[in-house]
Amino acid sequence: MPEFTSEETEDRKKAIFDSMSERRQKHILKRGYEKWDPFAEPKDPIDIRKDPTKRTSKMLIREFLQSYTENCSTQFSGGALEICLGIINDDDRYRGMFEFSCWYYDLLKKEGHRK
Repeated sequence: MPEFTSEETEDRKKAIFDSMSERRQKHILKRGYEKWDPFAEPKDPIDIRKDPTKRTSKMLIREFLQSYTENCSTQFSGGALEICLGIINDDDRYRGMFEFSCWYYDLLKKEGHRK
């Protein structure tokens, strides 16, 4: 992609803004025109983001559900998928749930409630 001067970039940004619908312009103005970057690189789609093991969320969920021997409800599968996406996206809420689950599992084992 060719490099543009800051003035050329600003002209292109204004041209893009001017070509938008009034409703979309209001949305951008509400968030701040200065913060808006129409040239930002798109984020990776969730389905191609990978964890440290180089697996996608789809691969992880499939592998987890196939290894789980008990009959899984839709809610169980949905919860597993939700925490999988949260952990892969490094969301603090899901990291907290994961860390608590690991801690609680270890506590149950330590006190003899799990083998």
